[in-house]
Amino acid sequence: MATNHYLEERAMRRAVDRGRAGFTLIEVLVTVLIMGMLMVSITQILSSVRMSRDTIHNIQETQLAGPAILDLIERDLRGLVTCNIPLENQIRIRNHVMLGQDGDSIDFITTTDSLLWTYDGDRAVRADINEVGYRLRTSPENDDFLEIYRREDFGLDEDEPYDGGGYMFLHDRIKSFDILAYAEDGIDAEEFEDWNTEYADDEFRGVPAWIEITLTLETAPRLNREQIAIAPVDRRTYVYRRIIRFPESLRVPPDKTPRVAIPTAPGGEEETTTQTQGSGSDDASGSGGGDQGKEG
Repeated sequence: MATNHYLEERAMRRAVDRGRAGFTLIEVLVTVLIMGMLMVSITQILSSVRMSRDTIHNIQETQLAGPAILDLIERDLRGLVTCNIPLENQIRIRNHVMLGQDGDSIDFITTTDSLLWTYDGDRAVRADINEVGYRLRTSPENDDFLEIYRREDFGLDEDEPYDGGGYMFLHDRIKSFDILAYAEDGIDAEEFEDWNTEYADDEFRGVPAWIEITLTLETAPRLNREQIAIAPVDRRTYVYRRIIRFPESLRVPPDKTPRVAIPTAPGGEEETTTQTQGSGSDDASGSGGGDQGKEG
């Protein structure tokens, strides 16, 4: 009897244990909720890390792009050529308004070596003197920004010095590009938005005393297609300003514009004139004598 009772009790315990072997619905839901919260936390941490990485990259890229563009412009302007160039073609600054912002342009002739290769037949060549300019246009992909290009034309075209050439892309997130010219030094000097254009006065021709260039850029998301959200810092704008002063040797009156000419020795012009007149007299008398001889 005792043995049978023990066996029955053991069988009942096994049956109870089988009923308690699985998880209840509440336990499963709590486990899923905890795992979901962990996954969301991990995703947010990874997204924050990636956005921080992209933000640092964008800031560094913009901080390098602005000074690099201004350095390129200043480098070209330091090689400004005025010799044998009419005053109205020495440097031209034109005021433009695009998308409600300044999109000015500047053109000049410089001794900077060509950055763009020109092909003469099968040979690629570069010039020591080029027409250089900086132009902007509205971005075809984003109406909120402008694109800036460096224009370069091989050599010097005396008829149309500021047309044609090739374009080099520089940046596509320009908010504004403003150039102001000053005819004289001093903090109270008058500023001009147009220089050597049909809108500028005739008395302000040639090379200005100095110019002020203001470039405004906006940072861009590094990976537009992968980022779910764009941090406000990624839309931060940076303003860069550069003042370039031209030497006095380039700022000369119209009647003293330097020109290339072959020097003449003292008295050389008079001697040449005398020799020319003498040879002309001999030719006249000689030909006259010949004619008389023929007539005789």
